[in-house]
This record gives sequence, C-alpha cells and structure tokens, in this order.
Amino acid sequence: MPLYAHALACAFGLGSWVSINGLWVELPLIVNVLPEGWNLPSYLTVIIQLANLGPLLVTLAHKFCPGRLRENLVIYAVLSIGVVACVLLAVFWKNTTVILGQPHSTAFFILTFFLALVDCTSSVTFLPFMMQLPAKYITTYFIGEGLSGLVPGLVALAQGVGMSKCINVSHVSDNLTEPEPSTFIMETQYLPPNFSTEIFFSFLALMTAISLGSFIILNHQPHTFELSTENLVQDLDAVTTVCRGLEGPMDPNPKTYSPEEEEKLRNRVLLPKPLHSGYQLAFIYFMVMWVNSATNGLLPSVQTFSCMPYGNMAYHLSAALSAVANPVACIIAMFFPIRSLVFLGVLCLLGSVFGGYIMAMAAMSPCPLLQDTPLGDAIIVLSWVFFTGLLSYVKVMVGVILRDRSHSALVWCGAAVQAGSLLGSVIMFPLVNIYHLFQSGDICNTICPF
Repeated sequence: MPLYAHALACAFGLGSWVSINGLWVELPLIVNVLPEGWNLPSYLTVIIQLANLGPLLVTLAHKFCPGRLRENLVIYAVLSIGVVACVLLAVFWKNTTVILGQPHSTAFFILTFFLALVDCTSSVTFLPFMMQLPAKYITTYFIGEGLSGLVPGLVALAQGVGMSKCINVSHVSDNLTEPEPSTFIMETQYLPPNFSTEIFFSFLALMTAISLGSFIILNHQPHTFELSTENLVQDLDAVTTVCRGLEGPMDPNPKTYSPEEEEKLRNRVLLPKPLHSGYQLAFIYFMVMWVNSATNGLLPSVQTFSCMPYGNMAYHLSAALSAVANPVACIIAMFFPIRSLVFLGVLCLLGSVFGGYIMAMAAMSPCPLLQDTPLGDAIIVLSWVFFTGLLSYVKVMVGVILRDRSHSALVWCGAAVQAGSLLGSVIMFPLVNIYHLFQSGDICNTICPF
C-alpha cells in the first residue's frame, strides 16, 4: 500500500473518540448556558455508560451470528451517525424542554448519547477492520486514536474561555401603586471566547467526516489478508484503548480451528504467561476497577465543582490540559513501559492523592482552599493534569500485563473496566443530583468565610 495509507489510518483513528473528548473540553463554556449548570458532567458520565449498549450488541452479534456481521457496514453507519449528530449538536445544543416543571437539555443529552454510542462502538469495530491491513498500519492507527484526545484539547486552548466580570444591575419594583427605590445586585457577565461553541461542534463534525472519508478510501484498498473478525471482537470486547502494535503480518491463508483450538492458539502466541500469585492478580484487577471508577465516573462528575470556584480559566485549562495528558501518558507508556506492580501501585496511589485533593475541593465548593489566588488556580489545574496522566499510564500498563497473560485475563479486565466505570457513575449521580452534597456558587455573589 502507498505511503499515504499511513495518513489515512491516522485520520481514521482520529474519529474513534474525538466527539466525546471534544464534549468534555467544551464543558467550561456549556455549563454556563444549559440549565443543569454545574451538575451537567454527572449527567454525561451516566449517558456515556449507557452508550456501552453499542459494543454489547456488536459482541452479541458475533457470539450468536458468527460471520454474519460486517464491520465495514457498521463503521459506515456509526461514523455517518457521528457526523449528523455533531451537525445537529451545533444547531440544537441550546434547546431545552420542560420536564416535571424544570427545564432540561433534552436535545443535548439525546445527541450526546448518539455521539457516545458512536465512540464506544468504534472500540470493537475500528481495530478489527484495521487488522485486515498490514501490521505496520496498526501503530499509525493508535497514533490517530491518541490524537482524538489531543486535537480537541489543543483546539479548546486556542478557543480560549470567555472571561467573566461582575457588574451592578439595577432592579426596579413592578409595584406601581407603592413604588420602591431601585435595588442593585451583582451579576456575572461572561464575555465571548475567541470562537463560539457552534463553531467548535462544527469542527468536531469535520473531524468525524475526515475519519469517514479516510475509512471509505481504506475500505476500497486491496487488503493484504482477511482475519476472522468474530474472533477479534472476542479479544477486543473488553480492553479497547490499550496502546499497542502488532509484531508482524499474519498467515495470508489462515486455517480453520475449532473454538477450543482457537483459545489455545491465542494463548500460545502471547508472551510467556507471567507468574502472578492470586494476591497479585487481585491487586491488578483492583487497580483496574479503581482507576476506571475514578477517571470515568467519580472525578469527572464533580469537575465543575472542583474548578469553577477558581474561575472559568481554571476550569478551561483543567479540562483541556487533562485531555492532552491522556494521550501523552499513553505515548510515554509505549516507549517507557514499566511493568513492576510496586511501581504501578505507587503511581496509582500518587494519582489517587491528586484525585483526593480534587474531590476535597469539590466538596468545599463554592469556597475551596486558596480561592482567588494564582497558587490555588495552579494547584487545581496541575492536580487534574497529574491525576489524569498518572492513572492513564497505569491503565495502559495494567492492560499490557493482562494481555500478555491470557485471553481470558483480557476478558476479565474488560469486565473490571466496565464495572468500575459504571460503579463510579452510579455512586456520583445521586450524590450530585439528588442529595446535592456538592454546592454550586456564583463568583460575584458568593461570600466565603475565609
């Protein structure tokens, strides 16, 4: 295949998670407009977990209808849905409907679900398609997948965030019979960013369209070999974003094996099984559950409460730079892999310390420590960056360790990933939206005792 196929593979991988990553980095601007306000991230974590219905349906289709599901048709469908959803989001993201007497961002939630459905389903369809191409293009695909987090973060940094200022607004009494003097209150006025949220969503639509166009060209290239995609999904139904490449091409004329022989063959071609004790395996799976619970459920649900008291700029930088930290940690893990469980445990603990600080500041909202000081702003931003980066490195390396152990280890790893993510989201949603343990505030009217 020609050299430009590398660019096509990279652009194809870019569409894997660009939409959801883009939503997270745009939240600093969205929360000031939509009626859910600071509670919005907790809704998103639950919606994204519900979108795992897509990978589940693909896996069940391979399980009960082997050989009948064509990944290329599924990819055409999901990427087309992604482009349409991004375009509709740019038009209707502000629209609300009244439910039980309260306004809700129904259009935004529905379109976010479809975007999450696209990105989650890409995990079990994009890579099986890429396995039909020479192995050297797999690494290029993973570079594109990493850029799906990096590019929206950089664009969000270029977009900037609308600075806020406090202005005196007079309110005149409506009582004409007994007129009262005008009262003045402080209100927060947000200045516009460098370009609007609509333009940012249009950019996400463009990125998804580029991914779709790259896939169309790749799909019409002559494939070096074909691979049983139903077996690939069994390998990929759990761990979906571990940064890795393949060592070499496969046999162009694969033999047919029984399911038992396929299982033995998969385990045989992996690296020699590491000797981990039962306690070590329990520790590994605990790290998988904890890391994914923290990064996909617990902390994202309170990102607004931890950052907004420090101002829009702190929230904007925390969202954008933490999105950049994820692919950077993934790249570091590719070039500097360290599999020591002690080392990974220390990193997990250190990342959890940063996460604990973030959670503490969210619990103290709207009056966290070091508010209205440059030091406080810097600490909360760096806490988000190190929290995301350290735990992302742990996720990658734990996935590599379990991949080298056996196929069944990957399956249990995937179960732990989904269980941890779901548990974190389910715990935080009622705490934020029902019991209201985290309080929002107004930077112009909140009076803190210290």
